[in-house]
Amino acid sequence: MNASAQRISGFRHVVKVRQHRLNCDEPVDQGGDDAAPSPQELLAASLASCTAVTMEMYADRKGWDLGPVEVECEYTPAERGCPTKFTLTLRLPSVLTDEQVQRLKVIATKCPVHRTLDGEVMFDERVERTQLAA
Repeated sequence: MNASAQRISGFRHVVKVRQHRLNCDEPVDQGGDDAAPSPQELLAASLASCTAVTMEMYADRKGWDLGPVEVECEYTPAERGCPTKFTLTLRLPSVLTDEQVQRLKVIATKCPVHRTLDGEVMFDERVERTQLAA
């Protein structure tokens, strides 16, 4: 998987993923124009959407009619002495059995983004120098 971010202006960037394009920016109080979600908001969106899709794929395999599902992710970045905190709220149809709800709650923690954030992460940074466009 690969993604790139290229500056448009200020803190606004176009993010390229395969053939898709999306923007990110910072809120006004952080020096941006608030023209798009911030990178940290995109991280919360990534976890929320991956969790929803993972539960829906599991329910499809089980033949469950899951109906409308919503996952809300509240994200509090790490600060001095406090770890990063994600609070996920799974909104599931009331017609599901307690057993189905419990199974979906377990499956929610197995989405790839959740596992990445919960696991060991390694970074390898490098710099490539480029010529400025005239």
